[in-house]
Amino acid sequence: MRSLDERLTVLSPEIIDFIKPHKYVQKRYRETLSEVPYLKDENKIESQRREMFYLNIVWFMQTLLDRKDRMSMAHGLEVRVPFCDHRLVEYVFNIPWEMKMLEGREKGLLRRALEGFLPEEVLYRKKSPFPKTHNPSYEKAVKEWLQDIINDNNSPILPLVNVSAIKKMISKNSDYGKPWFGQLMATPQMCAYLIQINIWMKNYGVVIK
Repeated sequence: MRSLDERLTVLSPEIIDFIKPHKYVQKRYRETLSEVPYLKDENKIESQRREMFYLNIVWFMQTLLDRKDRMSMAHGLEVRVPFCDHRLVEYVFNIPWEMKMLEGREKGLLRRALEGFLPEEVLYRKKSPFPKTHNPSYEKAVKEWLQDIINDNNSPILPLVNVSAIKKMISKNSDYGKPWFGQLMATPQMCAYLIQINIWMKNYGVVIK
């Protein structure tokens, strides 16, 4: 939501005026915060941490789980995420921050719990995210695909988007926004999203009038 203005550059002014995205995002943000289950006598910092965790679980984690399900099942893989068991999540959600960050380390409690099960060099190595690579071939492919879409007057997505802004975004010197959801590629990711929407609209005969 902090980069909303950058994201909105790809939408047509008419659509922006119709959906009022700033009001919508703020409304959903406030709605989510109103659901946060606070604990009695929590100080302000603990309450804010609880809000942060709740937003993360309800929005970000939902996205990751959806991706996991779609990508694994598309390839016939049975993938399990045991740490996402709702009973474990609900329990850990209420553990005080000092325990979550035991000894000042991220996942400190988890590391302590697994002592004796994992080698020290694995257990206490620095946390690292999934490896990410920026493949120039992928960026080139999605930019060219999106270029073909906006050049086709029959593309169903055209009424939704700002064509000139998209042309600028896929130009060689574009510096579109920042990556979101921890991803490396901002421009290619947005290109892929727009391509997917166009495919969905075409496959299901969705027309904007």
